[in-house]
Amino acid sequence: MTSLQTGSAPQPGPVPQTCSALSAVDEPLPGTAAQVTGWLCLEHPGAWGRDVFAGEAFDPELSAALQRHTEAAGVRLLLIRRPGRAVAAPARRTVLFSRSDPSAAWCERFEVGAPAELLDLDLTPTVAPPGLGTSVTEPVALVCAHGKRDQCCAVLGRPVAATLADRFGDAVWECSHTGGHRFAPSMILLPSGLTYGRLGAEASVESVLAAREGEVYLPGLRGRSCWSPDGQVAEIAVRERVSASDTDLVVEDVVVDGRAAGALVRHRDGRSWEVETTRVELEARPPSCGALAKSVTAVVAAAVTPQHS
Repeated sequence: MTSLQTGSAPQPGPVPQTCSALSAVDEPLPGTAAQVTGWLCLEHPGAWGRDVFAGEAFDPELSAALQRHTEAAGVRLLLIRRPGRAVAAPARRTVLFSRSDPSAAWCERFEVGAPAELLDLDLTPTVAPPGLGTSVTEPVALVCAHGKRDQCCAVLGRPVAATLADRFGDAVWECSHTGGHRFAPSMILLPSGLTYGRLGAEASVESVLAAREGEVYLPGLRGRSCWSPDGQVAEIAVRERVSASDTDLVVEDVVVDGRAAGALVRHRDGRSWEVETTRVELEARPPSCGALAKSVTAVVAAAVTPQHS
């Protein structure tokens, strides 16, 4: 049985006393990705407001209808825009529809004339792409830049998005709240659902380059969104353990069977590892800039035990 210590990711230098700076002192990243398997990303260059469903981005009636429709389909709505200066809403808005699941991860791109058109579509993620648009073959980078939600996302996220856009062009978007602004800058890669935090611009470039090869960049990895917090921690622990010998360990090489206090991580070559997880209570800190301090419970890998077939 091997005890693990989770390492910290490279730091982009958060502003002192912000929620991201306080989190970076001692809060581990693994296990903090939002648990999502279906994503719906709608281009919306205008104001997002603090909450995309609060009636500021769209009128209250449409906001409520979109919330009901996406929740019923089991997808998370993100608003996206091109990095850089604000522009007027285009005549046709880009939509990214994606499923993050090891059994079949995919991403499609199509356009709508108005957000209300989404209400007429069946947005339930399926194993096979539904054919609503064209297939997106390269990873898409979504960088949270939702300043109305938290200043850390805007201050730290926008420079990362700009650097990535210079390198990868249309595969990069700024996006609304992804969950966990205290881990800013925060980024999600579609269709895998790999979620990153606290990565500066150059390290973020490396993570996208790895994803384009089907590989997983480990520094700053918060987890893969399809797994539970325990499953995310377990997968990262195993990848850290085997990365020295399996340099080509691609994103789909492992599957996680989650459980209450750990997970079984299985490699497609037949190997497997039992990962024991535990909870660690950390000192209270604000979950967002200006919020009241709250207690934080981190999920950490306590041990990894190879299983013998």
